[in-house]
Amino acid sequence: PTTPARTKIGVVGAGSVGSSLAYAALIRGVAQEVALYDLAGDRVRAEGLDLAHGAMFTPSSRVTGSDDIAVLAGSDVVFVTAGAKQRPGQTRMELAGANASILEGLMPRLVEQAPEAVYVLVTNPCDVLTVIAQRLTGLPAGRVMSSGTVLDTSRLRWLLAQEGGVSTSSVHATIVGEHGDTEFPLWSSANIGQIPLRDWTVEGRRPFTEERLAQIAGETVNAAYAVIQGKGATNYAIGLAGARVAEAVLRDEHAVLPVSTVLEDYRGISGVALSVPSVVGRGGVLERLVVPMDEREQAMLQRSAEAIRATL
Repeated sequence: PTTPARTKIGVVGAGSVGSSLAYAALIRGVAQEVALYDLAGDRVRAEGLDLAHGAMFTPSSRVTGSDDIAVLAGSDVVFVTAGAKQRPGQTRMELAGANASILEGLMPRLVEQAPEAVYVLVTNPCDVLTVIAQRLTGLPAGRVMSSGTVLDTSRLRWLLAQEGGVSTSSVHATIVGEHGDTEFPLWSSANIGQIPLRDWTVEGRRPFTEERLAQIAGETVNAAYAVIQGKGATNYAIGLAGARVAEAVLRDEHAVLPVSTVLEDYRGISGVALSVPSVVGRGGVLERLVVPMDEREQAMLQRSAEAIRATL
């Protein structure tokens, strides 16, 4: 029998996000090989060593860190985490200019090293950069995505689970749109164990009033700002979210995740990248699901599209 091909994850940027992503992928045994690339040679080699030193306690994986881009050669999935960091009080959109010019130099060189890879942008504003990266590379839209609202959806489900008194995995609710200030939850189809969220009861009362749902949506959107205020960056949860996306790709899971890709006539929206529930497998995004939305949600999706368009 033929041995299955080794799988490889490439990570561009060995800062707190890149190294947390590599760490999460390592612990979960997502790929046989993890390669870190960064311009800061000492830093990236040290991160690679530190991760490799734990090899005995993780599923078999090889880790390398280098300031030579060739370390990424043959990657199946490449995560781009490099770029200017969001400062306290700064919106993701304000980062756009600096990070777009970094991508211009970077993307063509990445595709040279890993022509078959699925590319996942984690650098903010990730939706804007997804459009730019796809234009720069000319790759099919499904192969250039951002982690989008995968993390925001996890934040939302965690909040709902706490209040609803159930496990996070029993909450079915999704954030869509821009990974940023105009993102929103699809309340119209949200449920806990098949019971519509608004009808969910805890000790005879319904906690999820319209007012409470609005508060929870606000908390989800502002979660990153709260973390950045306290510790300067968000890294662990986004690392796990990235590892989850890598897993769906490398195992060809056909998992439904709210990642962001350039849309083509999705509810009338084209040419901008937004997160919508998408089927993720070996080739990247294989299909975008046209999920039910009420009128208000459709209007909010348009608003999100306009925010991306304005920054582009």
